[in-house]
Amino acid sequence: MRLSLIMALGVAALTACSAGDADRVARDAAKGVVNRTLESRFPGTNTALMTDCIIDNAEITEVYTIAEAAVVGPSAETSSLILDIATRPDTVRCAADNALAAFVLGGS
Repeated sequence: MRLSLIMALGVAALTACSAGDADRVARDAAKGVVNRTLESRFPGTNTALMTDCIIDNAEITEVYTIAEAAVVGPSAETSSLILDIATRPDTVRCAADNALAAFVLGGS
């Protein structure tokens, strides 16, 4: 499982030319996994507000773990990790701030 992710991210890193770019690729892949996970658990909600907060408050190793699910498919452990990050105080604060800003700005 991890070998597939390492290979995929290794190719991305080689073509992207830097570790920062590899992290960006992993973050983008992880966002897709988080979005799908949240949409399946909370249908009909705007998951984008929470997705960014989850990724922004995850450790880079957690981002890579979540991104792995984009390659090998999600697992119960992936969902558990996402929900763990979602309940961290900084993540909750971020989500509340985003929701308030969207409300005040009229859904922007």
